[in-house]
Amino acid sequence: MAFSRLIVLFFLFQAFFLLARSQSFIGINYGLVADNLPPPAATAKLLQSTAIQKVRLYGADPAVLKALANTGIGIVIGAGNGDIPALASDPNSATQWVNSNVLPYYPASNIILITIGNEVVLSGDQNLISQLLPAMQNMENALNAASLGGKIMVSTVHSMAVLSQSDPPSSGLFNPSYQDTMRGLLQFQRDNGSPLAINPYPFFAYQSDPRPETLAFCLFQPNSGRVDSGNGIKYMNMFDAQVDAVRSALNALGFKDIEILIAETGWPYRGDSNEVGPSIENARAYNGNLIAHLRSLVGTPLMPGKSVDTYLFAIYDEDLKPGPASERAFGLFKPDLSMTYDVGLSKSSSLTPSTPQTPASPSVKPTGAGWCMPKAGVSDAQLQGSLDYACGQGIDCSPIQPGGACFEPNTLVSHAAFAMNLYYQTSGKNPWDCDFSQTATLTSNNPSYNGCVYPSGST
Repeated sequence: MAFSRLIVLFFLFQAFFLLARSQSFIGINYGLVADNLPPPAATAKLLQSTAIQKVRLYGADPAVLKALANTGIGIVIGAGNGDIPALASDPNSATQWVNSNVLPYYPASNIILITIGNEVVLSGDQNLISQLLPAMQNMENALNAASLGGKIMVSTVHSMAVLSQSDPPSSGLFNPSYQDTMRGLLQFQRDNGSPLAINPYPFFAYQSDPRPETLAFCLFQPNSGRVDSGNGIKYMNMFDAQVDAVRSALNALGFKDIEILIAETGWPYRGDSNEVGPSIENARAYNGNLIAHLRSLVGTPLMPGKSVDTYLFAIYDEDLKPGPASERAFGLFKPDLSMTYDVGLSKSSSLTPSTPQTPASPSVKPTGAGWCMPKAGVSDAQLQGSLDYACGQGIDCSPIQPGGACFEPNTLVSHAAFAMNLYYQTSGKNPWDCDFSQTATLTSNNPSYNGCVYPSGST
């Protein structure tokens, strides 16, 4: 009996360890272009109360690095575009950079990556572009000299616009005019084990194609999906499509072994009157559903079974940034440390996947019981979209496959009902998890039949 208890405890511990470890891919950007930010020490405490385990800085601010010491949070620091000429031309400059920005803080401050420049390849500055690789090489050599090679990686950050093709994802290709540059950078990164860092923003994809079906595709909400004409894979969200386009571009250049890191992605909650897409509802849906997607460990169609390291943009608004109002409205938290909107990042909810979409009323509470069923009169196209969406979120749809307990009756409405209910039951049982673009409703009538059991909150 004692032995069996030990076995149970072992598996419980292993399950908890895996769940806790599985949060390590959630990071956040910490920009400082603002005059109203809370002290770094308060931000460090805030981060420790969340599932966020990595932070990306655009520089190497001493106060922030000190505040993050002994928190265990992984830290990405950056050398700016303006630092590149000196880093490229003088190895001593790289040594001094490491001496000033790394050695005084590491290892108490868990620096894991140094990014050299931001979106340099698209700057149009040929001198700067030609200096990027030498700057990265000198930084790597300086780290090696300080015995930090392999402990702190060196990379650079790219815009999605380095791709000349991204649709369909299987056709992803780096722009031919950048291919020689990219090949050199990627060979360096292969030699040193660092990831390709990229900034995918479904928000901008929606702005260029502001149709309702595109919005649902970008927000991880129920939609009919998009089939990749190159390989027949159906994509259910824009994030996966963009990331897989980068994967295809890497593969096409022969760099199948290089990992991808999402350096920035987010959605603004406010914008100018002429901007399409910014709203609290859309921002909550994108970030909340992205986090749930990452936690599911489903991965992307071309990289299944794992989640790429993803740095959300951003922890706070940066009120001094120029440009449209949306540029100053990406923050998940306010300067008073309260949430701008809740996406399930607090530690109390961090191990429970959630896919918050827009509740009909903020006062509505989870029911915790009942079943989620399609409404009468829903079109086949809507049912198919809901079926594809639900089964694409990592739930077990095998019972409605041939031979499964719920395959018969082999009808679209029966299969969609099973999948929609299972999605609802596994997503927190919030009313908005049984919305499916207003095509579903909760019922207290058990739809189970014969050997087909529909789970509910009370079973």
